[in-house]
Amino acid sequence: MTMSQKTKKTKIPNEREIQYRRTLKLFKRLMGAFSVPEPMTVSQWADRFRVLSPEASAEIGRWRTDRAPYQKEIMDAISDPRVEIVVIMASAQVGKTEAILNAIGWFIDREPCPMLYVLPTKDLAEVYSKERLAPMVRDCPTLREKVADAKAKDGGNTIYQKRFPGGSISLVGANSPAQLRGRPVRVVLLDEVDGYPQSSGAEGDPVELARKRTKNFWNRKIVLVSTPTNEDESRIEKEYRTSTMEELEVQCPNCGEWQPYVWKGLKFDHESGSNTAEILGYECRACKCLDSEVRWKHQPIRWTAKHPERAKIRGFHLNEFCSPWGSWKDIAESFLKAKHMGVDSMKAWTNTTLGETFKQKRELSVDEIIKKRRIAYNCEVPYDVLVLTAAVDVQDNRLEYEIDGWGEEYRSWAIKYGVIQSDPGQEFTWSMLDDILFDTYLRADGQKMIISTTCIDHGGHFTQQVERYCKDKKREARRIWAIKGFGGEGVPFVRRPKNRNKAGIFLFDIGVDAGKDTMLSRLSVKYEQDPGYCFFPIEADKGFDDAYFQGLCSEHRVPYTDRGQTRTRWEKVTSGARNEPWDLRNYNNAAIEILNPNFKMLAQRREQKPDEKQQPPRKRKGSRGIEDI
Repeated sequence: MTMSQKTKKTKIPNEREIQYRRTLKLFKRLMGAFSVPEPMTVSQWADRFRVLSPEASAEIGRWRTDRAPYQKEIMDAISDPRVEIVVIMASAQVGKTEAILNAIGWFIDREPCPMLYVLPTKDLAEVYSKERLAPMVRDCPTLREKVADAKAKDGGNTIYQKRFPGGSISLVGANSPAQLRGRPVRVVLLDEVDGYPQSSGAEGDPVELARKRTKNFWNRKIVLVSTPTNEDESRIEKEYRTSTMEELEVQCPNCGEWQPYVWKGLKFDHESGSNTAEILGYECRACKCLDSEVRWKHQPIRWTAKHPERAKIRGFHLNEFCSPWGSWKDIAESFLKAKHMGVDSMKAWTNTTLGETFKQKRELSVDEIIKKRRIAYNCEVPYDVLVLTAAVDVQDNRLEYEIDGWGEEYRSWAIKYGVIQSDPGQEFTWSMLDDILFDTYLRADGQKMIISTTCIDHGGHFTQQVERYCKDKKREARRIWAIKGFGGEGVPFVRRPKNRNKAGIFLFDIGVDAGKDTMLSRLSVKYEQDPGYCFFPIEADKGFDDAYFQGLCSEHRVPYTDRGQTRTRWEKVTSGARNEPWDLRNYNNAAIEILNPNFKMLAQRREQKPDEKQQPPRKRKGSRGIEDI
């Protein structure tokens, strides 16, 4: 048989067959449009379709819910038609962002509808869209075929909006009221709600603005996610307390007792002053047995609700103990480091590791300061002081001032408190202030010290006199600055001026509430060796008498409700309380923040012998006018 005989002849379809195939294909597409999708939860969808992108995940490839099994109940609550609101109050490193991405993918693929995703700012929304959402759409085939290419003309796919058959998702910032007022949506995803502004423009709480957009949908879904912040101020904690309040529980490897992971259960050893920890194990609250991280993390888990009757609002609380992406050794060592760094670092550790609100101290008692912090200096300036700062408060008939010394890790020593009882409108009053600010102060090792930075209150009735005083070149050379205080949340502690004001001076804006929070934290530090500890002299001639300490305790934080949100603000303990010491302490904190000294370098110089101290390098002029050292 010849080759031509072996070759099979290709049958060319006629026009009738071509038309038949086209019609069959059309009917299949039409039937597909009316077909009911296979029932599938978010976790099932993720296990089947989700692909982790290299831009956003260290574990590239197929999603596996069993990698972090505690996520299953959270994700499936979002796809449960019986649940209207899902609240996730969690630490960092537990995969909450990926769980929300899975929910977005599930809605696009299984229940397309209009969605709104809200982040604290528009800039964060842009970053999220580019670095998290777009890669997920690109790498998941089932999503890629539904969401138009961003480069396609009229595809409806932009940075802030992704369209798909049956719906869209808009990404907005909580600080943009116009974006929160848009058309109705069925699903609202609110991420990092504790980072939202108190009010979106002048229109009120951004969380409530976003909620209102879902009121036309009987099957609406609202998801709130965040790491918590301060007690009584945290939005996510408030939402969590209205929910089922579910805690993750794990079964003891030895006795089988179910229990949540808590900080006091982790046992470890460490050397004093070291940030290195040796993990001994986790202690069961029932049998008191210690067991390893590996054994605990391979035990069965379950979610236990404190209020199961609130089934329409499911709330979940997670901490980093359950995370497969962090070790207990990391948790212990981050705690030691935060404890060493001070109260602000402990606040961040409590929020991001334990997923709990930080309980702020609201006030101090006079006895608490006097009994624990007053010591005998037996010198003008203690040896550990590396820098001196001063603060001046301008009153109608006097100037009050305080000089403070600062050492490593922002430990402070009160050096001198005094009053210049003279009219601030008179030139000689300011000349007397020069005698204080330009004087030298003797340290315990014999070193003469000068005041490195001074902050003078610009407000009050003597603004022009303050400006004239600070404008003088010799005073500016000694870093004597005018400051203006601003209250309210979100105002940074120090805002450095870029240019001189109309009076020709550099005027520093001070966020007084932020400064007071820092002061309260430092005055609350218990142990002398810890960062931020404050010392006060017992010697009477230094000016720190009972009246001073009464003034230092003249204000406290008071909770109040604004547009449905619980906030706190600083108020006087009594209406007639004298708060000059409190303000001056705050201004000194601002002064050291403005100066921002290198404490370690200053400490090294102090330890050098006189003949070892480096002389400033002599400069010589090169042949081209360049100064060579």
